[in-house]
Amino acid sequence: MYTTLVRVIRHALNKRWLLISALVLAACAQEAPEAEAEPQAVVERDFAAEADAIHDRVLVLDAHADIEIPDKLTRYAGPDGMSRVHPTKLRAGGVDAVVVAAGVSTGARTAEAVLEARATVDAEVASVHAEVAAESDVVLATTADDIEAAHAAGQKALILGFQNARSLGENVEGIRELFDQGVRVFALTHMGHNNFADSSRPVFNGETGEYEPDAEHGGLSSLGQEAVALVNELGGVVDISQLSKQAALQAIELSTAPVIASHSNVQALTNVRRNLSDEEIDRIGETGGVIHIAAFRGYLFDSNDPELDRRIKETRTQHGLPEKYDYPYELYWELEGMDAQLAYTGAISDLLGKGDVEVVVNHIDYVVDRIGVDHVGIGNDFNHGGGIENFTDASGARVITEALLRRGYTEAEIAKIWGGNFLRVMRAAEAG
Repeated sequence: MYTTLVRVIRHALNKRWLLISALVLAACAQEAPEAEAEPQAVVERDFAAEADAIHDRVLVLDAHADIEIPDKLTRYAGPDGMSRVHPTKLRAGGVDAVVVAAGVSTGARTAEAVLEARATVDAEVASVHAEVAAESDVVLATTADDIEAAHAAGQKALILGFQNARSLGENVEGIRELFDQGVRVFALTHMGHNNFADSSRPVFNGETGEYEPDAEHGGLSSLGQEAVALVNELGGVVDISQLSKQAALQAIELSTAPVIASHSNVQALTNVRRNLSDEEIDRIGETGGVIHIAAFRGYLFDSNDPELDRRIKETRTQHGLPEKYDYPYELYWELEGMDAQLAYTGAISDLLGKGDVEVVVNHIDYVVDRIGVDHVGIGNDFNHGGGIENFTDASGARVITEALLRRGYTEAEIAKIWGGNFLRVMRAAEAG
Protein backbone atom coordinates (compact mmCIF):
# COMPACT_ATOMS: atom_id res chain seq x y z
CA MET A 1 0.00 0.00 0.00
CA TYR A 2 2.86 2.37 0.87
CA THR A 3 4.54 1.69 -2.50
CA THR A 4 1.28 2.37 -4.32
CA LEU A 5 0.73 5.64 -2.43
CA VAL A 6 4.25 6.86 -3.14
CA ARG A 7 3.88 6.16 -6.86
CA VAL A 8 0.45 7.83 -7.00
CA ILE A 9 1.87 10.93 -5.32
CA ARG A 10 4.81 10.99 -7.73
CA HIS A 11 2.48 10.59 -10.69
CA ALA A 12 0.27 13.38 -9.39
CA LEU A 13 3.26 15.64 -8.96
CA ASN A 14 4.49 14.91 -12.48
CA LYS A 15 1.09 15.66 -13.96
CA ARG A 16 -0.02 18.54 -11.79
CA TRP A 17 3.07 20.50 -10.85
CA LEU A 18 2.35 23.10 -13.50
CA LEU A 19 -1.05 23.80 -11.93
CA ILE A 20 0.46 24.00 -8.45
CA SER A 21 3.17 26.38 -9.69
CA ALA A 22 0.55 28.59 -11.26
CA LEU A 23 -1.46 28.70 -8.03
CA VAL A 24 1.63 29.63 -6.02
CA LEU A 25 2.51 32.40 -8.44
CA ALA A 26 -1.05 33.70 -8.30
CA ALA A 27 -0.97 33.77 -4.50
CA CYS A 28 2.29 35.67 -4.55
CA ALA A 29 0.82 38.18 -6.96
CA GLN A 30 -2.15 38.76 -4.62
CA GLU A 31 0.20 39.38 -1.68
CA ALA A 32 2.16 41.97 -3.64
CA PRO A 33 -0.28 43.56 -6.12
CA GLU A 34 1.84 46.69 -6.49
CA ALA A 35 4.73 44.74 -8.02
CA GLU A 36 4.66 43.90 -11.71
CA ALA A 37 5.01 40.16 -12.11
CA GLU A 38 7.75 39.06 -14.44
CA PRO A 39 6.59 36.39 -16.90
CA GLN A 40 7.71 32.98 -15.66
CA ALA A 41 8.70 30.31 -18.18
CA VAL A 42 7.82 26.90 -16.83
CA VAL A 43 9.43 23.97 -18.64
CA GLU A 44 7.71 20.57 -18.57
CA ARG A 45 9.86 17.52 -17.83
CA ASP A 46 11.44 16.04 -20.93
CA PHE A 47 10.64 12.39 -20.32
CA ALA A 48 12.16 11.32 -23.63
CA ALA A 49 15.51 12.88 -22.72
CA GLU A 50 15.35 11.31 -19.25
CA ALA A 51 14.64 7.90 -20.79
CA ASP A 52 17.60 8.30 -23.15
CA ALA A 53 19.87 9.10 -20.23
CA ILE A 54 18.61 6.14 -18.22
CA HIS A 55 19.21 3.78 -21.14
CA ASP A 56 22.76 5.13 -21.34
CA ARG A 57 23.35 4.34 -17.67
CA VAL A 58 21.46 1.20 -16.66
CA LEU A 59 21.43 -2.36 -17.96
CA VAL A 60 18.36 -2.85 -20.17
CA LEU A 61 17.41 -6.52 -20.61
CA ASP A 62 14.46 -8.08 -22.46
CA ALA A 63 13.75 -11.52 -20.97
CA HIS A 64 12.18 -13.16 -24.02
CA ALA A 65 12.32 -13.09 -27.81
CA ASP A 66 11.94 -15.89 -30.34
CA ILE A 67 14.85 -16.65 -32.64
CA GLU A 68 14.61 -15.80 -36.32
CA ILE A 69 17.08 -17.67 -38.54
CA PRO A 70 18.16 -15.15 -41.22
CA ASP A 71 17.59 -17.39 -44.25
CA LYS A 72 14.40 -18.95 -42.82
CA LEU A 73 12.45 -15.93 -41.58
CA THR A 74 8.91 -16.45 -40.36
CA ARG A 75 6.08 -14.01 -40.93
CA TYR A 76 6.73 -12.61 -37.44
CA ALA A 77 10.02 -11.01 -38.47
CA GLY A 78 10.10 -7.28 -39.08
CA PRO A 79 8.97 -5.76 -42.39
CA ASP A 80 12.64 -5.00 -43.07
CA GLY A 81 13.35 -8.74 -43.23
CA MET A 82 15.26 -8.79 -39.95
CA SER A 83 14.57 -10.09 -36.48
CA ARG A 84 12.79 -7.62 -34.22
CA VAL A 85 15.73 -7.97 -31.84
CA HIS A 86 18.45 -7.72 -34.48
CA PRO A 87 21.58 -6.03 -33.05
CA THR A 88 20.86 -2.87 -35.07
CA LYS A 89 17.49 -2.60 -33.29
CA LEU A 90 19.02 -3.33 -29.89
CA ARG A 91 21.47 -0.49 -30.47
CA ALA A 92 18.76 1.89 -31.64
CA GLY A 93 16.57 1.16 -28.61
CA GLY A 94 19.31 1.22 -26.01
CA VAL A 95 18.67 -2.44 -25.20
CA ASP A 96 21.77 -4.15 -23.81
CA ALA A 97 20.72 -7.79 -23.53
CA VAL A 98 17.97 -10.14 -24.65
CA VAL A 99 17.07 -13.75 -23.92
CA VAL A 100 16.61 -15.42 -27.30
CA ALA A 101 14.66 -18.66 -27.01
CA ALA A 102 15.13 -21.68 -29.24
CA GLY A 103 11.92 -23.64 -29.39
CA VAL A 104 9.01 -25.12 -31.27
CA SER A 105 5.26 -24.87 -31.00
CA THR A 106 2.66 -27.62 -30.97
CA GLY A 107 3.08 -30.85 -32.92
CA ALA A 108 3.11 -34.61 -32.82
CA ARG A 109 5.14 -36.58 -30.31
CA THR A 110 6.19 -39.40 -32.63
CA ALA A 111 9.88 -40.26 -32.82
CA GLU A 112 10.10 -38.63 -36.25
CA ALA A 113 8.36 -35.44 -35.08
CA VAL A 114 10.60 -35.21 -32.02
CA LEU A 115 13.74 -35.51 -34.17
CA GLU A 116 12.44 -32.80 -36.49
CA ALA A 117 11.62 -30.51 -33.54
CA ARG A 118 15.05 -31.06 -31.98
CA ALA A 119 16.70 -30.27 -35.32
CA THR A 120 14.81 -26.96 -35.35
CA VAL A 121 16.02 -26.13 -31.84
CA ASP A 122 19.61 -27.02 -32.69
CA ALA A 123 19.48 -24.89 -35.86
CA GLU A 124 18.21 -21.90 -33.87
CA VAL A 125 20.92 -22.30 -31.26
CA ALA A 126 23.52 -22.52 -34.04
CA SER A 127 22.15 -19.35 -35.65
CA VAL A 128 22.71 -17.42 -32.41
CA HIS A 129 26.30 -18.65 -32.22
CA ALA A 130 26.74 -17.56 -35.84
CA GLU A 131 25.30 -14.11 -35.10
CA VAL A 132 27.71 -13.68 -32.22
CA ALA A 133 30.60 -14.65 -34.46
CA ALA A 134 29.51 -12.18 -37.14
CA GLU A 135 28.88 -9.14 -34.91
CA SER A 136 31.95 -7.62 -33.26
CA ASP A 137 29.97 -5.99 -30.43
CA VAL A 138 27.67 -8.94 -29.66
CA VAL A 139 28.55 -11.66 -27.15
CA LEU A 140 26.93 -14.85 -25.92
CA ALA A 141 26.43 -14.47 -22.18
CA THR A 142 26.17 -17.58 -20.01
CA THR A 143 26.42 -15.94 -16.59
CA ALA A 144 25.10 -12.82 -14.90
CA ASP A 145 28.68 -11.55 -14.73
CA ASP A 146 28.97 -11.97 -18.51
CA ILE A 147 25.88 -9.81 -19.02
CA GLU A 148 27.18 -7.05 -16.78
CA ALA A 149 30.66 -7.20 -18.32
CA ALA A 150 29.18 -6.84 -21.81
CA HIS A 151 27.19 -3.82 -20.68
CA ALA A 152 30.29 -2.22 -19.15
CA ALA A 153 32.17 -2.79 -22.42
CA GLY A 154 29.39 -1.32 -24.58
CA GLN A 155 28.54 -4.72 -26.07
CA LYS A 156 25.18 -6.40 -26.63
CA ALA A 157 24.58 -9.69 -24.82
CA LEU A 158 22.50 -12.58 -26.10
CA ILE A 159 21.34 -15.14 -23.52
CA LEU A 160 20.11 -18.43 -24.93
CA GLY A 161 16.73 -19.71 -23.77
CA PHE A 162 14.73 -22.84 -24.52
CA GLN A 163 11.00 -23.30 -24.99
CA ASN A 164 8.93 -26.49 -25.28
CA ALA A 165 10.29 -29.84 -24.22
CA ARG A 166 8.29 -31.51 -27.01
CA SER A 167 11.61 -31.35 -28.86
CA LEU A 168 13.16 -33.60 -26.19
CA GLY A 169 10.63 -36.41 -26.46
CA GLU A 170 11.25 -38.18 -23.14
CA ASN A 171 14.95 -37.36 -22.94
CA VAL A 172 15.51 -35.34 -19.76
CA GLU A 173 19.26 -35.34 -20.45
CA GLY A 174 18.50 -33.20 -23.50
CA ILE A 175 18.43 -30.31 -21.03
CA ARG A 176 22.06 -30.98 -20.13
CA GLU A 177 22.95 -31.10 -23.83
CA LEU A 178 21.32 -27.71 -24.37
CA PHE A 179 23.03 -26.27 -21.31
CA ASP A 180 26.36 -27.38 -22.78
CA GLN A 181 25.45 -25.42 -25.94
CA GLY A 182 24.99 -22.28 -23.85
CA VAL A 183 21.27 -22.37 -23.01
CA ARG A 184 20.54 -20.89 -19.58
CA VAL A 185 16.76 -20.24 -19.40
CA PHE A 186 14.42 -23.25 -19.65
CA ALA A 187 10.64 -23.25 -20.26
CA LEU A 188 9.04 -26.68 -20.54
CA THR A 189 5.98 -25.91 -22.69
CA HIS A 190 4.59 -23.73 -25.42
CA MET A 191 1.14 -24.35 -26.87
CA GLY A 192 -0.10 -27.88 -26.19
CA HIS A 193 0.83 -30.45 -23.57
CA ASN A 194 3.99 -32.53 -23.97
CA ASN A 195 5.58 -35.43 -22.12
CA PHE A 196 7.02 -33.11 -19.47
CA ALA A 197 4.15 -30.82 -18.51
CA ASP A 198 0.70 -29.43 -19.17
CA SER A 199 0.41 -26.21 -21.13
CA SER A 200 -1.74 -23.19 -20.32
CA ARG A 201 -3.04 -23.49 -23.90
CA PRO A 202 -4.43 -26.94 -24.76
CA VAL A 203 -4.40 -27.71 -28.49
CA PHE A 204 -7.53 -27.72 -30.62
CA ASN A 205 -8.07 -30.88 -32.69
CA GLY A 206 -9.38 -29.84 -36.09
CA GLU A 207 -10.64 -33.35 -36.86
CA THR A 208 -12.75 -33.76 -33.73
CA GLY A 209 -13.60 -30.10 -33.20
CA GLU A 210 -12.53 -30.42 -29.57
CA TYR A 211 -9.66 -29.16 -27.43
CA GLU A 212 -7.34 -31.62 -25.75
CA PRO A 213 -8.07 -31.95 -22.01
CA ASP A 214 -7.08 -29.06 -19.78
CA ALA A 215 -4.67 -31.39 -18.00
CA GLU A 216 -2.84 -34.50 -19.10
CA HIS A 217 -0.45 -34.88 -16.17
CA GLY A 218 -2.12 -32.79 -13.48
CA GLY A 219 0.70 -30.27 -13.90
CA LEU A 220 4.24 -31.63 -14.21
CA SER A 221 4.82 -35.24 -15.16
CA SER A 222 7.62 -37.19 -13.49
CA LEU A 223 9.81 -36.13 -16.45
CA GLY A 224 8.92 -32.51 -15.77
CA GLN A 225 9.84 -32.85 -12.13
CA GLU A 226 13.20 -34.37 -13.11
CA ALA A 227 13.70 -31.52 -15.59
CA VAL A 228 13.19 -28.84 -12.93
CA ALA A 229 15.67 -30.62 -10.65
CA LEU A 230 18.23 -30.87 -13.48
CA VAL A 231 17.91 -27.19 -14.42
CA ASN A 232 18.53 -26.36 -10.75
CA GLU A 233 21.51 -28.72 -10.60
CA LEU A 234 23.08 -27.15 -13.70
CA GLY A 235 22.55 -23.60 -12.50
CA GLY A 236 19.99 -22.67 -15.16
CA VAL A 237 16.89 -20.52 -14.71
CA VAL A 238 13.46 -22.19 -14.56
CA ASP A 239 10.92 -20.29 -16.70
CA ILE A 240 7.23 -20.97 -15.92
CA SER A 241 5.73 -18.98 -18.81
CA GLN A 242 3.27 -21.08 -20.88
CA LEU A 243 2.84 -23.73 -18.15
CA SER A 244 -0.65 -24.53 -16.90
CA LYS A 245 -1.47 -22.98 -13.53
CA GLN A 246 -1.05 -26.31 -11.76
CA ALA A 247 2.27 -27.03 -13.49
CA ALA A 248 3.53 -23.51 -12.76
CA LEU A 249 2.71 -23.75 -9.06
CA GLN A 250 4.39 -27.16 -8.86
CA ALA A 251 7.53 -25.85 -10.61
CA ILE A 252 7.70 -22.90 -8.22
CA GLU A 253 7.49 -25.26 -5.22
CA LEU A 254 9.98 -27.78 -6.61
CA SER A 255 12.62 -25.32 -7.76
CA THR A 256 15.43 -24.72 -5.29
CA ALA A 257 16.08 -21.30 -6.88
CA PRO A 258 13.64 -18.49 -7.69
CA VAL A 259 11.87 -18.88 -11.03
CA ILE A 260 10.92 -16.37 -13.70
CA ALA A 261 7.98 -15.95 -16.01
CA SER A 262 9.86 -14.67 -19.04
CA HIS A 263 6.84 -13.26 -20.91
CA SER A 264 3.56 -13.38 -19.00
CA ASN A 265 0.92 -10.77 -18.22
CA VAL A 266 -1.76 -10.38 -15.54
CA GLN A 267 -4.90 -12.48 -15.79
CA ALA A 268 -6.88 -10.14 -13.52
CA LEU A 269 -6.46 -7.38 -16.14
CA THR A 270 -6.69 -9.50 -19.30
CA ASN A 271 -8.52 -12.74 -18.63
CA VAL A 272 -6.78 -15.33 -20.78
CA ARG A 273 -5.34 -18.56 -19.40
CA ARG A 274 -1.94 -17.74 -20.85
CA ASN A 275 -1.66 -14.87 -18.33
CA LEU A 276 -0.86 -15.41 -14.65
CA SER A 277 -3.45 -15.78 -11.91
CA ASP A 278 -3.07 -13.88 -8.64
CA GLU A 279 -2.11 -17.16 -6.94
CA GLU A 280 0.79 -17.68 -9.33
CA ILE A 281 1.85 -14.04 -9.01
CA ASP A 282 1.84 -14.27 -5.22
CA ARG A 283 3.88 -17.49 -5.12
CA ILE A 284 6.46 -16.10 -7.54
CA GLY A 285 6.84 -13.08 -5.27
CA GLU A 286 6.98 -15.13 -2.10
CA THR A 287 9.77 -17.31 -3.51
CA GLY A 288 11.87 -14.43 -4.88
CA GLY A 289 11.03 -14.81 -8.56
CA VAL A 290 10.31 -12.28 -11.31
CA ILE A 291 7.37 -11.81 -13.70
CA HIS A 292 8.33 -10.23 -17.02
CA ILE A 293 5.48 -8.32 -18.66
CA ALA A 294 5.12 -8.66 -22.44
CA ALA A 295 4.22 -5.77 -24.76
CA PHE A 296 1.99 -8.17 -26.68
CA ARG A 297 -1.43 -6.83 -27.67
CA GLY A 298 -3.02 -10.28 -27.79
CA TYR A 299 -2.46 -10.63 -24.03
CA LEU A 300 -3.22 -7.00 -23.16
CA PHE A 301 -6.68 -6.43 -24.62
CA ASP A 302 -9.74 -5.51 -22.53
CA SER A 303 -11.32 -8.92 -21.95
CA ASN A 304 -14.14 -7.30 -19.96
CA ASP A 305 -15.47 -5.30 -22.93
CA PRO A 306 -18.70 -7.07 -24.04
CA GLU A 307 -18.83 -5.26 -27.40
CA LEU A 308 -15.25 -6.25 -28.24
CA ASP A 309 -16.04 -9.83 -27.19
CA ARG A 310 -19.09 -9.88 -29.47
CA ARG A 311 -17.11 -8.56 -32.44
CA ILE A 312 -14.26 -11.05 -31.91
CA LYS A 313 -16.73 -13.95 -31.85
CA GLU A 314 -18.48 -12.61 -34.96
CA THR A 315 -15.16 -12.29 -36.79
CA ARG A 316 -14.17 -15.82 -35.83
CA THR A 317 -17.37 -17.34 -37.20
CA GLN A 318 -17.10 -15.26 -40.38
CA HIS A 319 -13.66 -16.76 -40.99
CA GLY A 320 -14.73 -20.34 -40.22
CA LEU A 321 -13.32 -20.64 -36.70
CA PRO A 322 -15.19 -21.69 -33.54
CA GLU A 323 -16.83 -18.78 -31.75
CA LYS A 324 -15.31 -19.84 -28.44
CA TYR A 325 -11.86 -18.42 -27.79
CA ASP A 326 -9.40 -17.72 -25.02
CA TYR A 327 -6.81 -15.76 -26.96
CA PRO A 328 -8.30 -13.70 -29.87
CA TYR A 329 -5.87 -15.07 -32.48
CA GLU A 330 -6.46 -18.63 -31.32
CA LEU A 331 -6.64 -21.31 -34.04
CA TYR A 332 -5.74 -19.09 -37.00
CA TRP A 333 -3.25 -21.83 -37.88
CA GLU A 334 -6.20 -24.17 -38.51
CA LEU A 335 -7.25 -22.05 -41.50
CA GLU A 336 -6.18 -23.46 -44.82
CA GLY A 337 -3.59 -21.39 -46.63
CA MET A 338 -1.52 -18.36 -45.72
CA ASP A 339 -4.01 -15.95 -47.32
CA ALA A 340 -6.83 -17.16 -45.06
CA GLN A 341 -4.59 -17.00 -41.99
CA LEU A 342 -3.46 -13.47 -42.79
CA ALA A 343 -7.03 -12.35 -43.50
CA TYR A 344 -8.18 -13.53 -40.09
CA THR A 345 -5.20 -12.27 -38.08
CA GLY A 346 -5.46 -8.94 -39.91
CA ALA A 347 -9.15 -8.64 -39.04
CA ILE A 348 -8.44 -9.37 -35.36
CA SER A 349 -5.58 -6.87 -35.33
CA ASP A 350 -7.93 -4.23 -36.72
CA LEU A 351 -10.45 -5.02 -33.97
CA LEU A 352 -7.91 -4.83 -31.17
CA GLY A 353 -6.16 -1.79 -32.60
CA LYS A 354 -2.69 -0.69 -31.60
CA GLY A 355 -2.37 -0.92 -27.84
CA ASP A 356 -1.11 2.06 -25.88
CA VAL A 357 2.10 1.60 -23.92
CA GLU A 358 0.16 2.68 -20.83
CA VAL A 359 -1.64 -0.68 -20.94
CA VAL A 360 1.72 -2.44 -20.62
CA VAL A 361 2.59 -0.30 -17.61
CA ASN A 362 -0.83 -1.04 -16.07
CA HIS A 363 0.27 -4.69 -15.89
CA ILE A 364 3.65 -3.69 -14.44
CA ASP A 365 1.86 -1.55 -11.85
CA TYR A 366 -0.40 -4.45 -10.90
CA VAL A 367 2.54 -6.74 -10.15
CA VAL A 368 4.42 -4.00 -8.28
CA ASP A 369 1.37 -3.18 -6.17
CA ARG A 370 0.75 -6.84 -5.38
CA ILE A 371 4.25 -8.27 -4.76
CA GLY A 372 6.73 -5.38 -5.07
CA VAL A 373 9.08 -3.80 -7.59
CA ASP A 374 11.73 -6.49 -6.94
CA HIS A 375 9.55 -9.04 -8.72
CA VAL A 376 8.70 -7.50 -12.09
CA GLY A 377 10.60 -7.23 -15.35
CA ILE A 378 10.02 -6.92 -19.09
CA GLY A 379 9.99 -9.75 -21.65
CA ASN A 380 8.38 -8.61 -24.88
CA ASP A 381 7.98 -11.82 -26.90
CA PHE A 382 9.23 -10.16 -30.08
CA ASN A 383 9.25 -12.22 -33.26
CA HIS A 384 5.91 -13.54 -32.09
CA GLY A 385 4.11 -10.78 -30.21
CA GLY A 386 3.75 -7.07 -30.74
CA GLY A 387 0.87 -4.72 -31.42
CA ILE A 388 1.85 -1.82 -29.15
CA GLU A 389 1.98 1.69 -30.62
CA ASN A 390 5.56 2.91 -31.25
CA PHE A 391 6.98 -0.35 -29.91
CA THR A 392 7.08 -2.84 -32.77
CA ASP A 393 10.65 -3.99 -32.12
CA ALA A 394 13.57 -3.41 -29.76
CA SER A 395 14.31 0.00 -31.25
CA GLY A 396 11.23 1.40 -29.49
CA ALA A 397 12.14 0.22 -25.99
CA ARG A 398 12.52 3.74 -24.58
CA VAL A 399 8.75 4.29 -24.76
CA ILE A 400 8.38 1.84 -21.87
CA THR A 401 10.92 3.81 -19.84
CA GLU A 402 9.16 7.10 -20.62
CA ALA A 403 5.84 5.63 -19.48
CA LEU A 404 7.42 4.35 -16.26
CA LEU A 405 8.85 7.81 -15.57
CA ARG A 406 5.42 9.37 -16.12
CA ARG A 407 4.00 6.96 -13.55
CA GLY A 408 6.56 8.17 -11.03
CA TYR A 409 9.03 5.29 -11.03
CA THR A 410 12.56 6.28 -10.05
CA GLU A 411 15.69 5.42 -12.01
CA ALA A 412 16.63 2.85 -9.36
CA GLU A 413 13.25 1.15 -9.73
CA ILE A 414 13.45 1.25 -13.53
CA ALA A 415 16.91 -0.34 -13.35
CA LYS A 416 15.40 -3.24 -11.39
CA ILE A 417 12.51 -3.64 -13.83
CA TRP A 418 14.68 -3.44 -16.94
CA GLY A 419 17.22 -6.05 -15.87
CA GLY A 420 18.34 -5.89 -12.27
CA ASN A 421 15.68 -8.30 -11.06
CA PHE A 422 16.50 -10.83 -13.80
CA LEU A 423 20.20 -10.70 -12.88
CA ARG A 424 19.36 -11.33 -9.22
CA VAL A 425 17.44 -14.50 -10.12
CA MET A 426 20.14 -15.64 -12.53
CA ARG A 427 22.77 -15.27 -9.82
CA ALA A 428 20.63 -17.20 -7.35
CA ALA A 429 20.24 -19.99 -9.94
CA GLU A 430 24.01 -20.05 -10.56
CA ALA A 431 24.65 -20.34 -6.84
CA GLY A 432 22.50 -23.48 -6.70
